[in-house]
Amino acid sequence: MDSNYPVPELVVGVRDEGTLYACSQYADAVYFSVDRLSLRSRAKTITVDNLSGFVKSVRKKGLKAYLVVNSVIYPEDAFDLSAILNVAKKAKVDAIVAWDPAVILQASSMGLDIHISTQANVSNANTAEFYGSLGASRIILSRELSLDQIKQIRQNTDIELEVFVHGAMCQAISGRCYLSAYLLGKSGNCGQCTQPCRWEWTLNADDGSQVQVGGKYLLSARDLCMIEHIPQLVEAGIDAFKIEGRLRDSRYISTVSRCYSEALEACRSGEFESNRVPEWNQQLCAVYNRGFSTGFYFGIPSREGFIVEKDMNVSQTHKELVGEVVNYYKNQSAAYVKLTDSGLNIGDTILIEGENTHLEQHVSSMQVTGNTIKSAEKGMDVGLAVDGRVRPNDKVFRIADPDTSGNE
Repeated sequence: MDSNYPVPELVVGVRDEGTLYACSQYADAVYFSVDRLSLRSRAKTITVDNLSGFVKSVRKKGLKAYLVVNSVIYPEDAFDLSAILNVAKKAKVDAIVAWDPAVILQASSMGLDIHISTQANVSNANTAEFYGSLGASRIILSRELSLDQIKQIRQNTDIELEVFVHGAMCQAISGRCYLSAYLLGKSGNCGQCTQPCRWEWTLNADDGSQVQVGGKYLLSARDLCMIEHIPQLVEAGIDAFKIEGRLRDSRYISTVSRCYSEALEACRSGEFESNRVPEWNQQLCAVYNRGFSTGFYFGIPSREGFIVEKDMNVSQTHKELVGEVVNYYKNQSAAYVKLTDSGLNIGDTILIEGENTHLEQHVSSMQVTGNTIKSAEKGMDVGLAVDGRVRPNDKVFRIADPDTSGNE
């Protein structure tokens, strides 16, 4: 395709070395957070103490590093905020993603680049320019904007614009939800969301009778998926595409980042064809998802924007825990695995995953006490041929369809 704009940067959410490795061949930049002052503070692997080391890992893979500090900042958070930003500066992160003015002002005073979080709900060019005047170089736009509105903003500001193209959608405007805080005292704006929007709910009429709406999950929004419309987004002059998923596993990160990378490369080479979209959609449907929609890009979503009939993951492909790596033998390209939860067969597709590991492969060879076997039962210890480095305590999963079960 011919475009007046360059192909956007692909920005992928990660939570540890394993998910970083999973997207390292596909992403241009990664965003991540430490274990506090983030809306994904449940991702606790990256901390203030190891942040510099993690940023070095990002650099070694040739990617940009964006640190997210996007929670509400209270007076008691001042010490943690200073500690995080000081380490971020020393680590030379490429940008701080924030929306609270306390973070923006302090990061700016330290000479750190700033990307304005979608939590700021930036929905017009004047607001984008305002944040630019505070030192921001990029705006992550509100997820409630249509494509036409994004085009209007692009025409009226030169500041970099970033948009979400894939992942979870919040039922509240720009994620500013108070439902979790109201029901359980766990604030989504401080990284503690309990996701009550994904619970079962009933709708009752004034007379107390229950209204049937075809499902129980009345507040559960479908995930965003814009793979089919990538050329239109490129033509809109957007500078960066964002994949949500800082709490997702490495297989999700690998699959989603690869599909969008391929779509962007097809745009770059002028070879984006609609007949490739079904293949990408099939791959995206094979990892965690709540059903897909195009969000607000082409209008305000109505009933089709929610998945009331299903609970959370609707993917037909699932991970089944098989066991755990006990040891790795580099010279033999093999792992000692305890099958704690299920059996394993030659030909099975497996995922070996850990904080520093992402490896997906077929089972090609197994041994027990030096003897080659084709099938192993739950409870056995096996030698497993592996295609890359794995580590003790890594989990071994089988990738299976619903009708596939392991040996017990």
